[in-house]
Formats: sequence, structure tokens, C-alpha cells
Amino acid sequence: MRREARGVNGDRAEVAVNGRRYAAPRGPVVVVCVDGSEPGYIESAVEHGRAPFLERMLKDGTNRLADCVVPSFTNPNNLSIVTGVPPSVHGICGNYFYDPESGAEVMMNDPRFLRAPTIFAAFQGAGARIAIITAKDKLRRLLGNGLRLGPGRAVCFSAEQADKASLPENGIDGVLDFVGLPLPGVYSAALSEFVFAAGVCLMERDRPDLMYLSTTDYIQHKHAPGDPVADDFYAMMDRYLARLDELGALIALTADHGMNAKHDAGGAPDVIYLQDVLDEWLGREATRVILPITDPYVVHHGALGSFATVYLGRKDLVADTLARLEALPGIELALPRDEACRRFELPADRMGDIVVVATRHKVLGTSRARHDLSGLTEPLRSHGGLSEQRVPLLLNRRSDLPSDRRLRNFDIFDVALNHAR
Repeated sequence: MRREARGVNGDRAEVAVNGRRYAAPRGPVVVVCVDGSEPGYIESAVEHGRAPFLERMLKDGTNRLADCVVPSFTNPNNLSIVTGVPPSVHGICGNYFYDPESGAEVMMNDPRFLRAPTIFAAFQGAGARIAIITAKDKLRRLLGNGLRLGPGRAVCFSAEQADKASLPENGIDGVLDFVGLPLPGVYSAALSEFVFAAGVCLMERDRPDLMYLSTTDYIQHKHAPGDPVADDFYAMMDRYLARLDELGALIALTADHGMNAKHDAGGAPDVIYLQDVLDEWLGREATRVILPITDPYVVHHGALGSFATVYLGRKDLVADTLARLEALPGIELALPRDEACRRFELPADRMGDIVVVATRHKVLGTSRARHDLSGLTEPLRSHGGLSEQRVPLLLNRRSDLPSDRRLRNFDIFDVALNHAR
């Protein structure tokens, strides 16, 4: 998997993982995944005078756009970022999926579903010190898979469960006292702030070689770019990034996906309840609709996203069902499994017979009765489709990237380690 590196900060030896090679860092490298950060959020905060450090990154560093993985959801993109490869290689194709082996619909947050090692595990094998802080606990075990946790080796914990962090489970304890902030609520901007504050504290104390900070998109689900609340969030982030820069870190920032308004003129969610549609066409129990956006945190999106996969009991109905779905208003794409998996680099054994993608301002549901939308206090903003694929890719250093190179968000470690000046 790798060739031996004699010194992570010394001779620039390379580490190889998942078919890609990464130069060892010259100093601390911090990769930030800002959940749901479509292009425009950072620029608006800068324009409104709220983010002076991010303004310097845009002007004096590397300022590019990249494409995220489709489905544009949290788990497949975070795992693509930290493995450097698409879901067809690492296997995580949603937050949630239908497991044919067990016949159950399950969360895809167990490391047993991961099919590729992480960049962190490869670098730790070469002697690097690793720090991973994620907002939500659903990602923690996947991101930390394969790491030897403990002081001087690696820490991996979530802001959501910071009060429960222990040396055996997370490589660190006493996190709340260490960071000096109270345990944040899971539905709050404070959850992401805790991630940044903890990252700064760890950089000041331990100076890890590689750090990964992954936030929550609570704010982006509720507030568009330029909204004062969104500007407040990016101003908060700006302060912590400036401190990491002062500490000598190379900062590389991207997002797992973008975000779009998904509501009608009256502010109601603009939903195609796909299971209801298919039940009417083919009869109940003839199909199973899976929404990969589903996770334990549905208050701000109601499990409504712009990507779905459909299992059909009768395979001879696939062609006719595809044709009917393609003609349905609000559907951007309806593809057979093999074509969808080739196009979006997805694992075929974890997808249904049909993949459905909604248009920019539409979302897909299962049955109307299965979605609790009582937690939506603002008009719905969500993600999952092609329209949420473009994301920022920024460095606080210049780079030697060719101007015509197409970038993916999972190129971020390659850009930071191999191309930063």
C-alpha cells in the first residue's frame, strides 16, 4: 500500500494509498470540509467585510472550484475526500442504503461498509500524527477507521459526543475542559464552532501533521449565501482559520456538497413523493425507494434530497419505469443502475435498479406519510443532485495546478500535499 517514509517532515518521502501518491507534509496540514458550502457563501461574507482571512485566501492563495461526488451527500463525499477516490472504490455511496445481504435498510456509518483505507491510516503508518474532528458522530468511526488512537499518535472525536470522549475510543479525554466550550447542541452553529475551536487547541498543543475538520450544514440548510446568519457563520470560521494560519498550518478548504432552495413560491417543500408515484403506477410492494440522504439528523431537511435509488421486484419493468420517470416533471435524470454507476462512479452492488435525480429546486421523498416535516422552520434548502455538485477548493498558499485541470473535492489532499508552494 505504501513505501516507507523515513520522516514525515523530513525528506518529503511519499505515501501511496488507493492508487495515488502523496508527498509528506513540510509542516502541519489542515484540511477543512465545510458541510453544504456552495460557492457564494464565502464570497458574500468577504463582500460584506466579515471574513478578512478568507478574503486573503481568495486573493493570495489558491481559489478554484471543484466537483463533489454524486449523490451530493455527506458520507460519500467525506469518505471520498479522506480516501482520495470515488465511492466505486471506497464503497460508501450514501448516508443510508438497502443492504441486500441482510434485507434491511441501514445507516452507512459502520466501518465494515468501507472498502478502502484512508489517507490518515496510510500516513500514520509512515509516522505521522493525525487529528480528526467531525461535527456529527455519524462520521467518526468511518473517518478514524484503521487508526491507532492515543496521545502522540491519533485523536478522532465528534463535537456531538465531545463529553463522552475517552482515550481508548477517541485517543483523547477531557475534551470539554481542554477546549473551554460547553457541549454544543446538535442543531446549532455552535456544533461547527466547537470543531474549529478544538482544532485550534490541538494545533497549539500537539501540532499534528495532518488534521481534518468536518462541520455540519445546519446553517446552510436554513440560510442562503449573503443572509446575515450565514455571514455570521463564515465570520466565526474566518477567525479560527486565521489562527490556524498564524500557527503555520497549510489550510486546504473544500465542501462535501452545495445547497439549493427546494421549495415552491409559497415556501412549502417542492417534493416528488416517488414511492407514492410508483405505488400508483405498479402497485404497492412492487418497488422500494431508498433515499440516501436519510440520517439521524432529519430536523433540518426532513430526509428530503434530490437523489434516490429504486429497487424493482420485476426486472422486466425497468425499461418502462425509466421511460415514465424520465417524462415526470421535476426529474432531471432517471438511469439504469449500470449506467448511473459508470457516470457517477458508484458501487453497483449497493445501488437499486434505477437511479433518479431531481432538478435544481425539487426534492424526492418516499411516501408522503413517512416524512415528518414539522422541524422545517424555514423554507427547505437541501442537496443530493447534480445542481449541488460545484464546491469551493481553496488553499492559503499558491499552487502549481494547471488552470485547465478538472478538480474533484477528493483531490484536496493531492492539491495540498503535492501542489502547494
